[in-house]
Order: sequence, then structure tokens, then C-alpha cells
Amino acid sequence: MKHQNKFHFPTKYLLAILTFLCVIMIVLSFIIDDFARPVKNTVAKIVIPIQSGMNDIGIWLTDKSDNLKELNDVMSENEALKKELAELKESNALSVQEKNELQRLRELYELDSKYNSYSKIGASIISKDSGNWFSTFTINKGAKDGIKVDMNVIGNGGLVGIVAEVGDNYSIVRAIIDDESNVSAQFSSTSDECIVKGDLMMINEGVLSVINIDKDAKVADGDMIVTSNISQKFLPGILIGYVKNIKDDPNNLTKSAQITPVVDFAHLEEVLVITELKDTGKK
Repeated sequence: MKHQNKFHFPTKYLLAILTFLCVIMIVLSFIIDDFARPVKNTVAKIVIPIQSGMNDIGIWLTDKSDNLKELNDVMSENEALKKELAELKESNALSVQEKNELQRLRELYELDSKYNSYSKIGASIISKDSGNWFSTFTINKGAKDGIKVDMNVIGNGGLVGIVAEVGDNYSIVRAIIDDESNVSAQFSSTSDECIVKGDLMMINEGVLSVINIDKDAKVADGDMIVTSNISQKFLPGILIGYVKNIKDDPNNLTKSAQITPVVDFAHLEEVLVITELKDTGKK
């Protein structure tokens, strides 16, 4: 089979011809004014729309770039505002916490002044039993701080409970709302004796039971009840609460009632422990 010869035009000749034509056209455009006009018109028809399109694209890209920059600025500003808002919330939370703490400490100070005849030590509650109420709880002071079993605990304006157990650096307090608690008490206006019984069911309604009130006692709703002089463990004169719903018992010998404690047993954080024991005259 014979191979066909392919025509091959040398590149250098093609380049020389094109160069020559360009030179001729340049010379003619200088000599003849209208010679280049058709070329210019043709080129203009092609180039101007392309140039216009490129300008539109450039403007569009510029607008998009500006919008993107503006969006980035807005996002950065938004993040800064979020951070500032978070800091303000944190600062506000700390401020509220400090305000509440200051209020609690002020109340403890007023309570300390109210019972200034008793020596006391402040303590923070570090744990409590499960449930909504501080019926039994642990404080951060113990034997090393001079705490002893049966020392009275006050807070929130009145009697909280009594120390039931002591460790070296902690103590367990049984509150007067606990089912095992019985406090010898009396009406502050008449000195009539009574017993305030702990009851975790009744405290859900905000009250405790008051029993063994003498049937002839001249007492009324709203009277103040304090710890009794004859109590074996509780120091006298500590406010417990205010009585209501006084009624005669079926035996016609005593009365019973309910008491609203002054202490908020759902929200306790700090207490005062009276660092002296009730003197009963017994060794």
C-alpha cells in the first residue's frame, strides 16, 4: 500500500504572509481614511457587546463583593453583640446572686442581733436529703468549730432545728418540720404551753400541727409561738411561727391548731448555730 503525500505549508511562510498583510493594512489605514472603517465597525459590533457584558459582569461581581463584605461585617457585629449579651446575662446573674446573698446575710445579721444574748456561729448548708424540703441537712461546721449535738439552729427569721449528729468538719441538722421532731413551745402573749409537731405531709400546705393547748388558754389566730422555757433541748424565746385554725379537741380537755413557720424550709442556704446548750439543771 502506497502512502499518500500530505501537503505541508511551512509555518515560517505563513507567519511572513500574515505579517506582510498586517503591514499593508496599517499603511493603507494611514493613507486612506475610510479604509479601516468597515473593519472598525465590524470589530465594534463584536467587541462593544462583549465589553458591555464584561462591564455588567464586573459591576455584578463588585455588588456581590460589597454585599458579601457587608454580610461579613453584619455577622461579625452579630457575634460581637451575642458575646456582649452573654456577658451582660452572666453579669446580671452574678449581680442577682450577689444581691440575694447580701439579702440573706442581712437577714442573718438581723437575726443575730435579735438573739444577741446567745453566742452563734454561721454555717452554710452543703447537702440535704432528697425531696423538696430541708427536713434534714448537712452544714459545713463540726466539732472542730465547737459544734455539739443538741445545739439549736436558727435562720430565715426563726427556729430551723437542732443539731442531731456531729463530725469533725460537718454536722447534720434535723429541722422542726421532720416527722421525728417535737418542739416544746408556748404562746408568747399568754405563756400557755403547747407542742409543735413535725409533719412532712402537712408542710406541703405550709403548716405544722400544734397540740396540747390547754382548753382554757386565751389564745387566738395570729398569736406568736416561741420555744418554751421548759423545753429540754431548745433555748427559750426563739420564734417558731404564727398560729391559726385553733379548735377544741374531742376530749374537751385540750385544743389543737396549725402553725405557719416563719422559716422557708424550701429555700435554705445559710444558718446560725447557737453555740450553747440548754441548761436543764441535769448533769
